[in-house]
Amino acid sequence: MTGAPFAALRGQLHEAAARFAGGPDALEGILLGLVDDVDRAVAEPLEIFPVCHHSPASALAMARRLREKQPKVVYLELCEDMAPLLTELRNCRLPVAVQAFASDIDGFPADWAPLSVVAPITEASAEYQALAYALDTPGVELVLVDRSSDHVFQWDPRHDRPDARAPEGAGTATGTEAETALHGEAVGVEIGDLRPRFADLEEHLLRHGKVRHWSEWWHQYVEVPLGDSDHDTYRQVMFLIGSLFRRLAPGDGDRVRVDEDRERHMWTRMREHLAATGTDPADCLYVCGAFHAASRVAEFGVHGGDGFEITPRTATTWQYGLIPSSNAAIEAQFGLASGSVSLAATQWTKNLKRTRVKPYRLDGQAGTKRTGTRAVAPTVPPAAAPPAEDRLSGFLQRPPVLDTLDEAELLGWSVDVVRAARRNGYLASTADAIAVFETSILLAGMRDRAKPTPYDFQDAAVTCIEKDSVPGRRDVRRLVENMMGGDRIGQVGYEALPPLARDVHDRLAPLGIDLQQRGVRRALLDMTSRPGLEACSDVLWMLRRLLPHGAARPVMGERRLGERSIQESWDLALGTHQRALIELGYEGVSLEQVLEQRLRRTAYGPRATTAEVLAAVEDATLYLGGRRLADELGTRALDVLAGERTVDGAPEVLRRVRGLLAYYRTSEPVLPPWIESFVRTGYAHYCTLLPTAFRDEDVTVGQVAAMLGFLFGMENLALSLGCDRTQLELAVAQAHPGDPAKTALLWAARVQLGTLSRAELRARCDELLANPLAVPSYPRYLSGFVHALEPVPALADVVVEAVSNAFGRLPDAVLLPWLPVLITTLRSNAAELAPLLIREAGRIFPARLAALDAWVPPWQERPAAPRAVPPAGAPRGVALLPAHPATCDALAELLGGTEGWTTTAAPGVELLTSHPATADALAALLADR
Repeated sequence: MTGAPFAALRGQLHEAAARFAGGPDALEGILLGLVDDVDRAVAEPLEIFPVCHHSPASALAMARRLREKQPKVVYLELCEDMAPLLTELRNCRLPVAVQAFASDIDGFPADWAPLSVVAPITEASAEYQALAYALDTPGVELVLVDRSSDHVFQWDPRHDRPDARAPEGAGTATGTEAETALHGEAVGVEIGDLRPRFADLEEHLLRHGKVRHWSEWWHQYVEVPLGDSDHDTYRQVMFLIGSLFRRLAPGDGDRVRVDEDRERHMWTRMREHLAATGTDPADCLYVCGAFHAASRVAEFGVHGGDGFEITPRTATTWQYGLIPSSNAAIEAQFGLASGSVSLAATQWTKNLKRTRVKPYRLDGQAGTKRTGTRAVAPTVPPAAAPPAEDRLSGFLQRPPVLDTLDEAELLGWSVDVVRAARRNGYLASTADAIAVFETSILLAGMRDRAKPTPYDFQDAAVTCIEKDSVPGRRDVRRLVENMMGGDRIGQVGYEALPPLARDVHDRLAPLGIDLQQRGVRRALLDMTSRPGLEACSDVLWMLRRLLPHGAARPVMGERRLGERSIQESWDLALGTHQRALIELGYEGVSLEQVLEQRLRRTAYGPRATTAEVLAAVEDATLYLGGRRLADELGTRALDVLAGERTVDGAPEVLRRVRGLLAYYRTSEPVLPPWIESFVRTGYAHYCTLLPTAFRDEDVTVGQVAAMLGFLFGMENLALSLGCDRTQLELAVAQAHPGDPAKTALLWAARVQLGTLSRAELRARCDELLANPLAVPSYPRYLSGFVHALEPVPALADVVVEAVSNAFGRLPDAVLLPWLPVLITTLRSNAAELAPLLIREAGRIFPARLAALDAWVPPWQERPAAPRAVPPAGAPRGVALLPAHPATCDALAELLGGTEGWTTTAAPGVELLTSHPATADALAALLADR
């Protein structure tokens, strides 16, 4: 391209390349290519307006150009499927982000879900100026031409290479504060991403510019010089910067391919619109990033090729909405320097005051004050634009204009930062304010600047005020950011919320709290005096279940199966967690619908466990009421249990089944059929897995104890439903554990089944203590005994006896090294059962210290002497009857007996006297019990 306006500049660059490189080479091609790109973009009939994201200079130039040209069509680089949401921006307080969200995906890998794309919008941005002009000006059409949200992931390089990186702008949600995670893990799209992609180039610019990061370089060398420039100069300089970064980008094939496909997509959409409407390109304005404005694809321009085919979207269902954003979230999403967006907003305000340009703002925009009147579409076509002139040569040859020092402004900054530092616990004084003032000027001079920038002032404040530690929540750097504008957080208005979010606000209206406001709000609910608040309580408990922690936190009151509080106190932060509430609206139109969908998704998931499905049953009963969903999920739990081959979730299954059984027994006339089938199936299931679980080293003793707890605790119900106890007895008989803890657990199970007596169990414990080789593993046996309290709680006294014998019989040389092992073993393996053990010990041991010396443990008490057997002729147990014969006489008369009283002992007494062994064995058994 050899356009006449830039012939002189092209010749100068040719001579410079020849002198620098000694002849034609790649340098000459790069320099002349830059001019060719600028010439090509300037000569395009459809005016291209290059911008940089969140740039006050771009926003100011955009406001000027819109008032001058008054275009009839504005083409904007933004996802084309987001257009219906833009009218709702007037109901929001900026910054906010336009979001496309998909949870149920079709056509993408399942591990990518959920898919989310956000496009943040701030007031100090060129795209907002274009949106406000197009939406509020009659007769002006706004057309979004960038790829759709679906194509963002269609063109993801991970389709071809799974090891490829995620799309540019993918969020990580790892910020240290909630404001930095407002976008979650969404992929960010922005208008005008303009940053060097060649690391060496960026490092070179930062080093020679004497700045720390890219945002500071851009502010110093682009924002300030272009702030007062005319339209042609602004365009040509931005074209040049975009071309430079494009030509000096490394060979990242995936990213270059996506960028070029985006440019082909945008120019194809614009040509389609021009052909369909017959609009004159001179009446249009194309707003895009400077990087894309210097495009070299064949489809560039209104007369470009039409060979690009836009692929159809997948079957994925996308939901759209507005979510709150913040300056910190935008900086974290796109890798900008902390505080750069806030400083840009401050610079935007200063530019408006200095230039007296009237910006465009949407009617009714929250948080802004509209200036000027509504723009009116021109009734006559604008005059033809004059031929483009070379403004680039003059800009490049002109020496930089040095701003003069504004001492009043810098002094005000210094006083304000010292005041803020003292409020936050720093021991700052007037001397520190003077030091900050002088250091700012010194740093600016060292960096070849006459006027200190906000970044210079920030470095000076940190140097002069920051001490060894931060006394408060904010350090000096953050104080300066807040002073320069702070982290502004947006808010989505009520009218722009999805139906579910509006429904939540309406249902919580009786609380009388401003739920839109950020921060924590306390809500008090007294259902006794105001029964209508029970509906609010139901909503709050569902929000606690669905939203992140902290959005709805109960301070007083609880909800469990069969229990409801009559008074509750809540800390609500729905304004802070507005994004999460809005994303709930993508899943349904009511909280009940979303909760039911999530419970079904959990229960019918491919990796669902029995414990998870039972938890879903419990949640359905707690929050939704009724039996329909709970019975359906309970039947699903039965199917999942039958298909499990492990016992990893046995403790959780036992806990939840016990709770559900207790609830249904107290609230329902009969048990639901699914839970009866669950107990019956679970009894057979755990009996089958029990021998393997005892032998498997990967199965913990707590899991085996939970299995036995299910079998013994549900035994009565299971037997009444047709189960056979022989199956449990065979399973215990087939168990041969090698682990000491499981061995102790097996002994306890045999005691419960009656195949091992308590005396034999005590004898085995004594043998362990008497065996020096078994003493080191004795704590593990005790751990098994403690876990046995879950299925066999009646063994609590035996466990106390086993621990007491260890302390009483082991010497100190053995006991002291062994004691820490015992404590750590019990703490790690049986902490939840320790209270039962302690309670039993408190029942056995004396309550007072004085009684301890004379106290004898029950297991060491001497058995009572056997009672003397009376003589054979002596009456045993029948002496009362001859003394009071009236009762026996009446009974004999009733039965027709005619025999009188005998003088000898009764036959039964003679038999017991002659054969006392049976009676003595029974007495011994009862004494042992």
